[in-house]
Amino acid sequence: MSRIGNRIITVPAGVTVELNNNVVTVKGPKGELSQVMLKDITMKQEENTIILERKNENAKAMHGTMNALISNMIKGVSEGYSKTLEIIGVGYRFNVQGQKLVVSAGYSHPVNMEIPAGLTVEANGNTEITIKGINKVLVGEFAAKVREVRQPEPYKGKGIRYKDEHIVRKEGKKAA
Repeated sequence: MSRIGNRIITVPAGVTVELNNNVVTVKGPKGELSQVMLKDITMKQEENTIILERKNENAKAMHGTMNALISNMIKGVSEGYSKTLEIIGVGYRFNVQGQKLVVSAGYSHPVNMEIPAGLTVEANGNTEITIKGINKVLVGEFAAKVREVRQPEPYKGKGIRYKDEHIVRKEGKKAA
């Protein structure tokens, strides 16, 4: 059984956590995030620690989820989140133009993607980008959408992958 809901969340210096009308608001040096508090879960704040408690057993399933959401918001406004993607293949490249990401991935046309508000995309050369933001869900979702343009294939390894991702390679045909 998971005990994540009982985990004590520590609030670093420079970050404030407030609960108003069942909405948790976290403010920090990088920005501000808010989340609706899930039903039947209460929040106790003492100095720089937060403890979440559930009112009844029906809230057991969402206890750990709410704890993880709040701790992710605290980490986001204090440190931020980032994902690095790389593109492998002849002629494959990324190009950041203002609020648009242009991906050339072997199709007959370049793929234009609108960068969501709250995210920044930095090009580290033609074949690598870093997606940064304070919202963990938004960073991961946009990175997954970019990866979806051309997922890595198992024979030559061509495609878009996360920087630390390992692609299992297949051997392919052999001459008889």
